[in-house]
Amino acid sequence: MVRAGDPWLQIQSLVLDSVTSPHSKRAYRQALDGFQRWCVETGTAGFSKATVQAWRAALEREGLAASSINVRLSAIRKLAAEAADNGLLAPEVAVAVARVKGAKRHGVRAGNWLTLPQTEALLDLPASDTNKGLRDRAVLSLLVGCGLRRQELARLRIEEIQQRDGRWCLVDLRGKGGRVRTVPMPPWAKVAVDEWLATAGYAQGLLLGAINKADRITAQGMSAQSIYEVVQAYGEELGVTIAPHDVRRTFAKLAHQGRAPLEQIQISLGHASIQTTERYLGVAQNLTDAPCDHLGIHPRGPRGGETGRG
Repeated sequence: MVRAGDPWLQIQSLVLDSVTSPHSKRAYRQALDGFQRWCVETGTAGFSKATVQAWRAALEREGLAASSINVRLSAIRKLAAEAADNGLLAPEVAVAVARVKGAKRHGVRAGNWLTLPQTEALLDLPASDTNKGLRDRAVLSLLVGCGLRRQELARLRIEEIQQRDGRWCLVDLRGKGGRVRTVPMPPWAKVAVDEWLATAGYAQGLLLGAINKADRITAQGMSAQSIYEVVQAYGEELGVTIAPHDVRRTFAKLAHQGRAPLEQIQISLGHASIQTTERYLGVAQNLTDAPCDHLGIHPRGPRGGETGRG
């Protein structure tokens, strides 16, 4: 097997360089480290199909979800391929490892999302008289009002906020897999963004900004990890455990409950099947009657009044 040391680090680097998403890099790194640690703890001496199958069985005994196990297996299959390409593993062994079956999904996971009252309460949590509160309100409003991924929000630029068909949208947003889409904004999300920008003084460039403990804006831009921590903190304040993807799922659930067309929700979310769905159903994006119009959310404004009605 490929052991720790220079060869291991070399192959690990090749595996991590093969993925572009920071989230995927982190998941692959954790998978490789976990596999190496398991091999040491169990005294496994060889890298083979049987070894990987035994590791998969160990992961199943730990009670990991099928999706988590399959991500780890993808990293190990990639490890085997890179090791074989670099003469560190017999090609036939790499082929055998590639045939290791993934964990089966039993049913469909319900996932985690907020109810309408919880969502409105979440949006009302950030303070209206601090820089951090105004920024965080913009963060939460864009996540739940537009269904953005945290990486998309971290990269969002002021210039991408434009009017289309008489409404404000995030135009030509580049999402997962390089797919480009236009995402409509609900009025209350635009209000939250405008209030943040008025305080930050930004006219162009990245929308969000870094804020220190003294509530001073220290830099333009905000990392995806910082966005995760913002959502997590307000979730704790609300009394629930949530992550940015749960807020994104909340967008989809509330929009669907509000009878937004399913294909329009898929377009706003930027799912990989959008193009197939459009060709199959012959649908075109509707910016006049958009998914975010069906959320039913009416957060209180900074002065206690509701925003986005009428």
